[in-house]
Amino acid sequence: QVQLVESGGGLVQSGGSLRLSCAASGSIFSGNDMGWYRQAPGKGRELVATITKYGAPNYQDFVGGRFTISRDNVKNTVGLEMNSLKPEDTAVYYCNRVYCSGLGCFAPQPSDPWGQGTQVTVSS
Repeated sequence: QVQLVESGGGLVQSGGSLRLSCAASGSIFSGNDMGWYRQAPGKGRELVATITKYGAPNYQDFVGGRFTISRDNVKNTVGLEMNSLKPEDTAVYYCNRVYCSGLGCFAPQPSDPWGQGTQVTVSS
């Protein structure tokens, strides 16, 4: 069964921390690059961070060294440690595969399986 389950979101004050976790089915996780995405109210879904199947991380510029992505290839999980959170980080966070090439990194299609996401709210 194709499945993605995100957890760990919540309400924190500006400057606080959260750790997100994503449990993925093997068909999505195994041997694939993975990423965390987010969607703020009224905005499109955007990529936050990626991690290759070998564990090499990459972050979007707006992360600014505040987040750390990780993966456990035995448990099929992806983590996102978020520190120094800002109100503009408020969004629903999702994990899923990511497709990266010389042209950039791309998310799965909306019609592909996605989890329910986990809400992160940062108060000022």
